Parts: sequence; structure tokens; C-alpha cells
Amino acid sequence: MKKPVVGFLYDGNIDKETKIFIKLAKKKNINLILFNIFKKIDWESFNKKIKQCSLIYNNTGEPFVIEVLKTIEELGKTVIDKSSLYYDTEDKWMFYIKCKKHNIPTLSTILLSENINIAQKELKEWRKWPIVLKRINGTMGEYVDKADNIKQAVKIINRFWKKSSEKLPIIAQEFVSSPSYRATIIDKKVVQTAIKKGRSWKATGVYEKDFEKFTIDSELEKILKKITQVMKINICGVDLLKKDGKWLVLEVNCEPGFDFFKEDQERLVGLTLNYLKKECKK
Repeated sequence: MKKPVVGFLYDGNIDKETKIFIKLAKKKNINLILFNIFKKIDWESFNKKIKQCSLIYNNTGEPFVIEVLKTIEELGKTVIDKSSLYYDTEDKWMFYIKCKKHNIPTLSTILLSENINIAQKELKEWRKWPIVLKRINGTMGEYVDKADNIKQAVKIINRFWKKSSEKLPIIAQEFVSSPSYRATIIDKKVVQTAIKKGRSWKATGVYEKDFEKFTIDSELEKILKKITQVMKINICGVDLLKKDGKWLVLEVNCEPGFDFFKEDQERLVGLTLNYLKKECKK
């Protein structure tokens, strides 16, 4: 039987997870072709390598990878998961709109004006202190901060705008005091859960190191199923909060980390490769 050939996009760093992918791919008789997205591209060679692949798997959350994914799709290859997902997941305002459209419970959110005087008025009328201010895009908690009042909010907004070369839109979200709950999904099935607890109000994986597992209840099961259907996503990490005992979806990550529990990392990589191998046969 012909070996399935999977292109593997990564950021040039052969870390522990990438080494596990390489090791398990050999065991599962998968030909894994590595593509360093930061290496200078020889388009003739790149096109030739892409044509050898049955599909391409993206294993990096670097913003630049979106252009690489779109290029590969234009060359006619299937990408797991497709570039259009970034429009719904990485753009925080569009993610909120998508959730509201499909009745997925999420945080109350407003899009702020780029005029600071109008933005102040919008926040005063909204009256949901404290709030969390976020740029519409950003990774690993960058351009995210909490404000307890209008004075702090104005200071944070100006800092965001000065820090970047672009004056990108900013959203304001209600602040919910809650641990962050992560559900990792592979092939549209929940394969791992993790509660991220810590002293920081930023309950994301990059800020927290202590994790424990939790049980998926029937309400959350329905929410997660709807997310995979609406977003048309196959591999992801869903971050959630709890408010008054009810689940709220915080965000969806297209390239979920598999390292919350080190002893479980190899299992999750194996499940990912099993899914990719199945997709290669279609």
C-alpha cells in the first residue's frame, strides 16, 4: 500500500512536539514532509514538494502562516484546517459575531471606535466595569489588558495604539472571574480537558502552569458540538469560562497546544496523525 504523504508546517523550531510527530509518523507509516514557514522559499521546489503531499497539516500559530496556507490552497491542496477559519477564530470581533449569530454563549462584547472620545462615550454607556480590552487580533495574550474604570481604559487603548505600527480596532469584553477551561478536540471529538488555574486574571496557557482535568457535562457537550459544526473545524482547542454556573466560550484556537499534561502529549499527537491518515484516504 502506498504511504500517505503529509506536509507538516512548522516555525523552524524542532521542539519536543515536532519530534514526537516525526517519530510517530514513522511508526504509523506516514511520510511526513516538513515545511519551515520562515525559510526562504524557492517556489519551484516548494510547488514540487506540495504536489507530493496528499494534504497539509499546520502545526504553527505564527500569523505569517495564514499566507502560506492560502498559497497552498491556491495550488489545489487540502489544508488541515483551512485558512478561512482564521477569519472566524483569530479576529476576535468576527468570532463574537459568529457566536451570537449561532446562539453560542460567549462574553458580552462591543467594538470600540477608533476615535478615543467616541470610545470613551461607548464605554461609559456600556457600564460593565471591570472590562477586558483586546486588539481584534493578537497571540499569547498580547494586546490584552484589564481596566477597572474609564481612566485606565483610555490609558490602555492609547498604549495599544502606540505599541503597534497600525491603529487596529479594539474590543471591550465583560470581565468574568473564572478559571479557564480548555477542551481539546481532534476529529470533532473531545480528547482532553484541562482547567487552567492561577493567581493571574489572565487564564490562558501561556500564563498558567498548573492544570487539572474536568468532566464534560451535557450542556458543554452541546456547545462544543455546535462549535465544530458552525466553524467547520476538525482540530482545535476551545477555551471557556463559567459565569453563574453557565458556560461561556472565550475563544477557539486552530493550533491547540498538546502539552498541558506532558504524559498525554504523545497520545494526542498519535490521534492527530490517525486523523490525517484517514483524511489522506479520501
